[in-house]
Amino acid sequence: QVQLMESGGGLVQPGGSLRLSCATSGSGLSINMMGWYRQAPGKERELVARIISGISTNYAGSVKGRFTISRDSAKNTVYLQMNSLKPEDTAVYYCNVGGNIGLGYYTYWGQGTQVTVSS
Repeated sequence: QVQLMESGGGLVQPGGSLRLSCATSGSGLSINMMGWYRQAPGKERELVARIISGISTNYAGSVKGRFTISRDSAKNTVYLQMNSLKPEDTAVYYCNVGGNIGLGYYTYWGQGTQVTVSS
């Protein structure tokens, strides 16, 4: 059983910063992808950032230069440092982890954490 525990969301003023964390627990998963998605009210869930094999990173164009994804492999934890936050960053942020258990590939989702950017 693999579980994801997210933390770090909250209310912040425009221009402020937040750091999201997602810790993975459970046995057997060989993680090769960790990422963050977000879903604003009335919109589809979208990729924010992901890190593959602990090396390669992808970012949505709207967050490039403001958000940074990183991974602590020893702790099986992924972080999303969000700077210069804008009201349009307001959404529920979901952690997504993918990896192998035996020959199968599986993905898991966190429960989501609310980020609200407002003055």
